[in-house]
Amino acid sequence: MVRVAVVGVGVMGKNHVRVFQEMPEVELVAIVDKNQDLAEQIGRIHRVPAYFDYHEMVAREKPVAVSVAVPTQDHYEVVKDLLEEGCHVLVEKPIAATIEEAQNLVHLSAQLNRVFMVGHIERFNPAIIELKRRLSSGELGRVFQINARRLGPFPPRIRDVGVVMDLATHDLDIMRYLTGSEVVRVFAETRREVHSSREDLFIGTLRFANSTIGLLEINWLTPTKIRELYVTGERGMFLVNYITQDIYFFENAETNGSDWSALSLLRGVSEGSMMKYAIHKKEPLRSELEAFVSCVQGNGLCISNGYDAYVALALATALIESAYEGGVKEVSRDGPYRYATTESVSRGFETKSPALRTQ
Repeated sequence: MVRVAVVGVGVMGKNHVRVFQEMPEVELVAIVDKNQDLAEQIGRIHRVPAYFDYHEMVAREKPVAVSVAVPTQDHYEVVKDLLEEGCHVLVEKPIAATIEEAQNLVHLSAQLNRVFMVGHIERFNPAIIELKRRLSSGELGRVFQINARRLGPFPPRIRDVGVVMDLATHDLDIMRYLTGSEVVRVFAETRREVHSSREDLFIGTLRFANSTIGLLEINWLTPTKIRELYVTGERGMFLVNYITQDIYFFENAETNGSDWSALSLLRGVSEGSMMKYAIHKKEPLRSELEAFVSCVQGNGLCISNGYDAYVALALATALIESAYEGGVKEVSRDGPYRYATTESVSRGFETKSPALRTQ
């Protein structure tokens, strides 16, 4: 049994509590929230001790692992303290409020040999797992473009970040995960219509080192929830619906198993058959928390690790600055959005620490 606590029991934190309570290998020992009434309410429902201070909770309950679902601006302080107090940590995305804070957390977790995961939950979506498998086996051939559409109504609970940090980080992480390539430059446009201080509409483009083009269309202004990903390549196009966990393949009839290079100048692209694949569906949060506990037990790979979350944050920062300053932003290991700014941090990323074990 792994002793687990949850810090922050708002919208996402409540779900963490629910899932942990359902896991036979987990003993949920405490929940923490600054809102005393909320903490006591959730504590009564799940019959676990409620605290208002996570330092006191750690001292008394001694959890091995802690799930953190507090506002983004508090991620750094809470995660840093918990790592230093001996806990393995999973924190909701984004990893932190700034690139520097993210660097420090990744480096600290490696130094302390702690498991450090970040809640990039889409990596655990069964449709994305199946898409990754099919892309890795070469079913699409060379990938030309990835297009993400993440649209929906405004969530009043989100005040400390805009739509780029809150939503685009999902797709930035997934695009790197699927392509296995790094971004070299970005460009973005944003607008603010209903949020009090942050952008709520975002259009972004990415250029990957392997020449794949990424397109992101994200907003809090659409009165229906849309979560879709399109991957276009030599042999056709995959479409993933994140919400329904469905995956479709639209065939380029001209290839029909043939080599793209021999056809590109002769016939081009034409419409072929469409196939919907059978997917074993599962709640992504359950898979994510199971993976976290497995990493803590030393039995698994940290699929959504601190380094990948750090890169997603760096890319989101570059896109925001592109939108506000205008113009293309170059992204490289030696530029302003580099993935590691010091040799010590770079060495930390390369350690064999469980905090940084990747798939």
